[in-house]
Amino acid sequence: MNRHIWMVTGGGLILLCALFFFGRTTKTPGTTPPVASAPSQGHDHPDTETILAEARKRLTPAQSASLAKLEGTVHRGDVVTQQINAYESLAAFWRDSARALLPFLWYTGEKAKLEKSEKNLNFAAHAFLEEVRGQPDPGRKAWMAEQARELFNESLRLDPSNDSAIVGLGSTYFFHAGAGGAPMEGIMKIREVVARDSSNMFAQFMLGYGGLVSGQFDKATERFEKVVSAEPWNKEAIFLLAESFERAGNKIKAAYWYGIAKTKVENPDAIKAIEEKIKSLQ
Repeated sequence: MNRHIWMVTGGGLILLCALFFFGRTTKTPGTTPPVASAPSQGHDHPDTETILAEARKRLTPAQSASLAKLEGTVHRGDVVTQQINAYESLAAFWRDSARALLPFLWYTGEKAKLEKSEKNLNFAAHAFLEEVRGQPDPGRKAWMAEQARELFNESLRLDPSNDSAIVGLGSTYFFHAGAGGAPMEGIMKIREVVARDSSNMFAQFMLGYGGLVSGQFDKATERFEKVVSAEPWNKEAIFLLAESFERAGNKIKAAYWYGIAKTKVENPDAIKAIEEKIKSLQ
């Protein structure tokens, strides 16, 4: 949760977030998608083959040849075992050679489903959940949320008591409602965890995020305050707390927390953007 920060305020600030703060290289400098918009409805989004096809277009001829060999490694016989091995090799290819995150996560998740590995299911699901927060394209956002949801569901079939997976599953509704879901449905799932364990900061954080999605900014600030109190090093929670106060109309507290946030980053461009935001609130 602490690796990435994505946000825009109601006033239109773009804080250059993940790229400038943590050196991410997958996005264009100076662009940051919204932190909290209503989840996309329905299923008007690319399917998995489209996602993989788009990734293949960026391969070199040598990489394409290597990929073709890997994709043809499933033969008759012990198909499940061969598929597990093939998916492991394909995941490694997309991670190490092609350096493409989404295909890597998809094959990792598919492998975990076949081997019924709760650990790997949760790894892929949580990774999808983190990345979807920074995805600007609504179609890809919906696809990623569905992948995370499916993986969390598979994990919960193995261990229905896993609070981290329950919170993760509820959080996917913030990004894609899917078949009849809604942000509040996700929030209710997460509240059940908090009712059992109020010290679960992942759950508190995602309830804050859900407050932003649903426009309940006062509730968002309440949750994020709990997180930063327990985890004063949590950059993402600090920025989102400032975001929440700004959206709630509390300029004084928004400026204060943006000031705290400024001390957590080193990139000069990000610091300058934050300073300009603080001035606009004064």
